[in-house]
Amino acid sequence: MRKSFIDYAMSVIVSRAIPDVRDGLKPVHRRIIFGMYESGLDPTQRYQKSAKTVGYVMGNYHPHGDSAIYESLVRMAQSGSSRYVLVDGHGNFGDLDNPAAAMRYTEARLARISMEMLADIDAETVDMRANFDDTRKEPIVLPSRVPMLLLNGSTGIAVGMATNIPPHNLTEVLEGTIAKIDNPDLTSKELMQWIKGPDFPSGGVIMGTDGIEEAFETGKGSIPVRGEATIEQIPGSGGRQQRMGIVVTSLPYTVGPEAFAKRVADMVRDEKLTGISDVCDETNRHGIRVVIELKRDAHPDVVLNNLYKFTQLQQSFPVNTLALVRNKKQGASDQFRPMTLPLANILQEFIDHRIEVVTRRTEYQLKKAQARAHILEGYLKALENIDKVIKIIRGAESTEEARQALMKSFSLDEDQANAILEMQLRRLVGLERGKIQEEYDKIQKQIAGFKELLGSRQKVLDLIKVELNEIKDKYGDERRTRIEASGATELSNKDLIPNEPMAVFITQQNYVKRIPLDSFKRQKRNTRGVTGMKTREEDDLQHFFTANMHDRLLVFTSGGQVYSLEVMDLPEGGRTARGLALVNLLPIGQDETVTAVIPVSEFRDDSYLVMVTRLAYIKKVQMSDFANIRRSGIIAITLGDGDQLGWVRPSGGKSDVIIGTGDGMCIRYSEEELRPMGRTARGVRAITLREGDKIVGFDVTEGGDDAYVLVITNDGFGKRVKLDEFRQQGRGGIGLIATKFKNAQSRLAALRVTADGEQIVIATANGIVVRQSVDEISSQGRMATGVRIQQLGEDDSVVSVSPIVEPSEIGGTENGESA
Repeated sequence: MRKSFIDYAMSVIVSRAIPDVRDGLKPVHRRIIFGMYESGLDPTQRYQKSAKTVGYVMGNYHPHGDSAIYESLVRMAQSGSSRYVLVDGHGNFGDLDNPAAAMRYTEARLARISMEMLADIDAETVDMRANFDDTRKEPIVLPSRVPMLLLNGSTGIAVGMATNIPPHNLTEVLEGTIAKIDNPDLTSKELMQWIKGPDFPSGGVIMGTDGIEEAFETGKGSIPVRGEATIEQIPGSGGRQQRMGIVVTSLPYTVGPEAFAKRVADMVRDEKLTGISDVCDETNRHGIRVVIELKRDAHPDVVLNNLYKFTQLQQSFPVNTLALVRNKKQGASDQFRPMTLPLANILQEFIDHRIEVVTRRTEYQLKKAQARAHILEGYLKALENIDKVIKIIRGAESTEEARQALMKSFSLDEDQANAILEMQLRRLVGLERGKIQEEYDKIQKQIAGFKELLGSRQKVLDLIKVELNEIKDKYGDERRTRIEASGATELSNKDLIPNEPMAVFITQQNYVKRIPLDSFKRQKRNTRGVTGMKTREEDDLQHFFTANMHDRLLVFTSGGQVYSLEVMDLPEGGRTARGLALVNLLPIGQDETVTAVIPVSEFRDDSYLVMVTRLAYIKKVQMSDFANIRRSGIIAITLGDGDQLGWVRPSGGKSDVIIGTGDGMCIRYSEEELRPMGRTARGVRAITLREGDKIVGFDVTEGGDDAYVLVITNDGFGKRVKLDEFRQQGRGGIGLIATKFKNAQSRLAALRVTADGEQIVIATANGIVVRQSVDEISSQGRMATGVRIQQLGEDDSVVSVSPIVEPSEIGGTENGESA
């Protein structure tokens, strides 16, 4: 059993799956080319039905199924599969996405370059062996003038081994071969001066040279290949106006446009790719063109990056240059062993093959020339004694008698005597005699040349170089695959999206969106503002804050849970757009509402989050405790009965806490009174509330001479109060009066700590937003009522205020959640 399996394995390796390093062909491909050559199907002849060719090859050389032979013939004719097609097909030979027509419909003949592989095959340049039924002879290898193993590559799976060799450019390979002839010591890496890397028929871009260098030097490696794509304006589908789109014009080797488009569509349907509204394959005979239409809020660079990461638009070509090498030690032409070959070894094996072919061709030509010269010598002897020759022939009773007489009289051998007997009388004229002498002299020069060539290895190499240059001039073309010097760096979405400031809106019914902050121009005090978000009836704006695109949002809910979300994942909309339901982005329960959102750029151990509940409990937690949040969320704080989480602020650990209530009371104390607690702790008492009062604002501050407490009422009045007017008190006290009200219905709506030069954005329940500088708001004492900050519409009221600042150095952005 073991011997039988080994015999089977070697049969598959040598006779089916692995190509010969010399001509780059597997047996089936070699037999197809030789069979078509024997059938006279050279490029100048008419096409022949593929079925007839397949039948000839199968009946004479390859007794395996006709479908296997036809599939191989088809691939040899497909320009998308072979860098240099070896078969000139006529009819529907299919492509990477579509099968070829049946063999009874298609026709084929040899391509021009195939004749270079067959050149001199009749000159005893290669060994022949009996076919499967011992009725014909077939070549063990073709005398190929080109290193087809590199030009077209090869793919095959044998028993216990496989080969996968990429195609290369003919001009580069032949120039590298010539350089290797001139300098046999060139290494594989040095050969990259001429052979830049693989050149796929489908084009594409090779990302970086490290994979190429490894594959060339070791015979194994991985080469990342990308399709070519551009971001451009395209007509919208269904008659819509122009949109941004991604147009793919080339794909990695063996990837068909139809299969690629289907893959993208499937991933969009399964929500594995976002930002794509439509995919259309517009590929035609002029080239590949797959158009991917993007949604209006999509980032084209991000979508393209995801296409590279998750689809066949980028993939690695695994190189394994395994080929059959003749075992020269055994001295038998049909003894081979599979070897993984570096680039330099492949070229040297081809050069050695060409040396042998040219040598055997020259020996054959020398033998033919010497045989002809020998006959001509007999002619010349006969012509010098023509009268005697005629007399001998006329006097002979038989041909044999005449032959023997000529051989004896003029010291001729049998071949010369036969040639004289077969010579036509017209060659006896003087002019013909001169031609014979001229031919003899010419052949003598040829013989001298052949002997000189066989006596000099350098002259053989020079002749090989001449032939390679002729082929390069005849078939050389431009490289199709570009090579980028830089590798395929793994890019995240943050690498592609500018870290721009954004305004984020969340309504009471948990609809969310983001808008570029520069959409809001700074306005004067006492102005109406512009619409920031269109809300529906009974759905007021609940949270408004600013954050940077690269920030991560910690979304805290009334139930004490916290979720994580990227700012860039929020839908971008116009100022009047409602936004997207937050449940589409986070698994927030129906009984939960978003009570605080903190943008964070970095999670550090020396940064903290300070939380305040509706029932006036407060606690401090390390920011790093929230670095890893699963999609289902984690506990941020444990709440008592009837309590809800209301506010969260980032802190450096040494700030002051300031809390405001609806009745206009405010308390300030040191954050150091709060020891860090775990996520599941409840906290301690923050402030003592009067009956009917509630907390409406909370902030943390490091103080400073320019620190002010900004207080704004629900009816649009506000002021700045020097922070120093709020002396530090003990935690849990009642606090001090922060403002007086215009009327009995007025309530404190928001409280934040600001500094000179800062800008704020004020939002109302009806979604009206005004952006202004705090310097335009007058500084007043605690007992003053303030000035009109914003004109309000009927039944509208101020709900939040958010400062606009840069990312904080303590692990987040200090804008935090809306007041």
